[in-house]
Amino acid sequence: MTRFLTMPLAAGICAAMLAGGVPATAEAGKIARACMGSDRPAATRARCACIQKVADDALSRSEQRKVAKWFADPHQAQEVRMSSRASDEALWERYKAFGQLAQAVCR
Repeated sequence: MTRFLTMPLAAGICAAMLAGGVPATAEAGKIARACMGSDRPAATRARCACIQKVADDALSRSEQRKVAKWFADPHQAQEVRMSSRASDEALWERYKAFGQLAQAVCR
């Protein structure tokens, strides 16, 4: 796996996903709750619901539980990103794809 992101960039993925928004309705899941609970000014209900919808399509429920914790503790994301475990590398790749999709969709 390519390890080119620094911890600030890894932490910034969550913030980048909040750069825009499309109104979306979805029952609040782990990602949406973590998003709403963050201190990011762009974390609106509609934007967080949109990000949750993308997460529902891109990540398993187990992965969503892990990723939701990264909103409050970005260091956990850094640990997964730097891990040499195949499962962590696979999660990181899915997370990056999720972040890119959420950023594109939730403007």
